Amino acid sequence: MRVLFTTFGARNHVHAQVALAWALRAAGHEVRMASHPDLTDVIARTGLTAVPVGGELNEDRVMEELRERQDTSRQTYDDDTPDAQLLLAMDELRPQKLTYDHMHGVFTAMTSAVFQNYSSARMTADLVDFARGWRPDLVVWDPLTFAGAVAARVTGAAHARLMFGLDLVGRMRESYLARMDSRPPALREDPLREWLGWVMERYGGTFCEDLVTGQWTIDLVPSSLRLPADLPYVAVRCVAYNGRGSIPPWLHEVPQRPRVCLTLGVSHREVMGGDQASIGELIDAVAGLDVEVVATLNARQLREVDSLPANVRAVDFVPMDALLPSCSAIISHGGSGTAHAAFLHGVPQIMVPGTMWDNGIRADLVARSGAGLRLDAQTLTADALRGALSRLLTEPSFATAAGRLRRETLAAPSPRDIVPVLESLTAEHRRHTATGHDDPVRNHV
Repeated sequence: MRVLFTTFGARNHVHAQVALAWALRAAGHEVRMASHPDLTDVIARTGLTAVPVGGELNEDRVMEELRERQDTSRQTYDDDTPDAQLLLAMDELRPQKLTYDHMHGVFTAMTSAVFQNYSSARMTADLVDFARGWRPDLVVWDPLTFAGAVAARVTGAAHARLMFGLDLVGRMRESYLARMDSRPPALREDPLREWLGWVMERYGGTFCEDLVTGQWTIDLVPSSLRLPADLPYVAVRCVAYNGRGSIPPWLHEVPQRPRVCLTLGVSHREVMGGDQASIGELIDAVAGLDVEVVATLNARQLREVDSLPANVRAVDFVPMDALLPSCSAIISHGGSGTAHAAFLHGVPQIMVPGTMWDNGIRADLVARSGAGLRLDAQTLTADALRGALSRLLTEPSFATAAGRLRRETLAAPSPRDIVPVLESLTAEHRRHTATGHDDPVRNHV
């Protein structure tokens, strides 16, 4: 079958799709990966065939615009929430806060400021044009790239979301629809449905809820950490992919002291333009400890540090899946790629999350699982981090809980294992449409 992957122009989102794309390719299926032209070279370097669609996204510019909006739209909900919650955030889980008005504001802001940028009219049109010509059987789309669902519906392909992290959209969407159903019909406003309905009208179709959450969802999050949502999920094991790299000679050596990875994420510094945690506090915290620290910091980040302690090795980049098996702990920003690599290798984590997407919720979930600790980036001190790291290295419960997450991760089917599942689901979709249940968009085409 023909499988079209699609995402927006962010390198880490491409990386989240590579393992499954290659599993399908290795099984003999034709695979294409579509994204903004920003990522054509990134996709090509994975060995997959790139399809540039739309104009360049320039995500750093988009994120700068979002930060400006966030600065003017902060809201404080109660006294026990020290940090202001952002209107452009979907990570609210407290039931008492998930009012219709709150969720309506979030979906309105996200649709206008994020979703329509990532799936612009031009990007969607290019993707639909390619899909009409190539005729994919299955479209696998990033949960923030609704153009993938549109292209699938227009061409009659089966389609599924492939998660890169926690399903914030699916979780809040379920709560929002429930709240909306309790309102009088005249007061049921739905900005995401309105936008996607308008997009579908251009191609002769109508809105369907699977445009938001897919016909099914391929999810790499361990089930014990998955957010509750009544949606069909296909579990898959996370297989780390960090792009091209090499193993430095020192990594072949067995560490003489506990090795600690310190990273704030490549994608975060590329997209957000900086780090929310203090580099100086992080380095001060590990100075003098009887540990070997491998810090993935670039030249700009290192300018914040007067000098590196003797026990800290600074490297611009090293593949996480190569480094983490030798580590006793990791200190990070809580990004999805980093966290899932730590799950895979059973490494206890200290997360100092910023405000990117699901980092804060993930840090809370990991802390509740017992596999790590969360510290606040805004109030971080060297003493607090030093104490947290000492606990991680000396209290066996953290390694035990991290081992449970590792076993849970390894128990999930590999990307190769779910290829027959995707083949079966796609064939079922084909049979369904062939028996007279064709989508009206396919009839129109």
